[in-house]
Amino acid sequence: MSAPPTGPLSGLRVLDLTRVLAGPTCTQMLGDLGAEVIKIERPEAGDDTRGFAPPFVPKTKESAYFVGVNRNKKSVTLDIAKPEGQAVILKLLESCDILVENFKVGALAKYGLGYEQLAAKFPRLIYCSITGFGQTGPYAPRPGYDALIQAMGGVMSLTGEPKGSPQKVGVPVADLFAGLYGCIGILAAVNHRHATGEGQQIDIGMLDTHVAWLANQGMNYLATGENPPRLGNQHPNIAPYQEFPTKDGYIILAVGNDPTFERFCKAFGQEHLLSDPRFATNPIRVQNRDLVTETLTPVMQSKTTAEWITALEAQKIGCGPINTLKDVFSDPHVQARNMVVEMPHASGETVQVIANPVKLSRTPPSYRSAAPVLGQHTQEVLREVVGMSEAEIAGLKEKGIL
Repeated sequence: MSAPPTGPLSGLRVLDLTRVLAGPTCTQMLGDLGAEVIKIERPEAGDDTRGFAPPFVPKTKESAYFVGVNRNKKSVTLDIAKPEGQAVILKLLESCDILVENFKVGALAKYGLGYEQLAAKFPRLIYCSITGFGQTGPYAPRPGYDALIQAMGGVMSLTGEPKGSPQKVGVPVADLFAGLYGCIGILAAVNHRHATGEGQQIDIGMLDTHVAWLANQGMNYLATGENPPRLGNQHPNIAPYQEFPTKDGYIILAVGNDPTFERFCKAFGQEHLLSDPRFATNPIRVQNRDLVTETLTPVMQSKTTAEWITALEAQKIGCGPINTLKDVFSDPHVQARNMVVEMPHASGETVQVIANPVKLSRTPPSYRSAAPVLGQHTQEVLREVVGMSEAEIAGLKEKGIL
């Protein structure tokens, strides 16, 4: 028996029909905040990411990818392409508040599980659909993949060295943002239902969410009609705000405003730049970014990274090392913030996972159960939630439904 959910969303039950990353990111967040999440997986195969390996979590047969986004969930194997499987889904929905899915547009309707079909039977149901391009528009039928969305959404045109090729971000941000926006939409719909009793559909398109987080670069384009160039690690609107070589490596220097630039110059022997009109204000420094970089590079190469961090922090000037992941997870601040959690796993091993970053003072995220092994909770859920007998469960298993 799994530990009872605790947290601000305890009492809510989520039917999770998602796989890979965008959807599981959304449902893991709901689970961390206390919702009971029932994850439906294909018999024998399960979520695709169970096979995204190596690496495996040490001493288990579970992929690190899957374990990273599926904690606080119960795994039920069920073939929803069969009428018997669909009937089980309908029984589950009698006690579920939220359904999250990331099938292609129209795919679940073939099984009688589309939003319009279910809303008629379960008017309080909150139904979140996460797809590559949303439920409407000319691209709606297309499949969505993270690298594809990064390319079509513009971020690849902004990422990389000025004379290099376009680059995607090193982690699947298109998937992650879609999942988080989906979670935000669900929370808004839960609040609406509290007030009205009505459920609704949340339509999340990965391309939409990608366009939404273009942020200052998107606004730079809308303001000028010009495509922002690739700038490597430089900031499009602030200078100097970039990486610089040091005596023994690299550092990020973030001079966010003119008073900070003045403080930098006075502290490190560059007072003469304050009387140079080419360095007078941030907008002028942005126009002369190549000159700023050429001027400050030899200055930054005069000290080691550690020496610069000590000196810059003393002046309250933004700076930081460029950490490897080994550096990140051994960083004393990351450790003090408890960003790695150890959880017991069904294999009998203890697994490490990256913690939820949301710090709530009264109802913090809970870590009740590590990512489940395939089908770990099938009998438990069918018996205790659906109310099926052992004979009925055995019958479904014999037919290959479970």
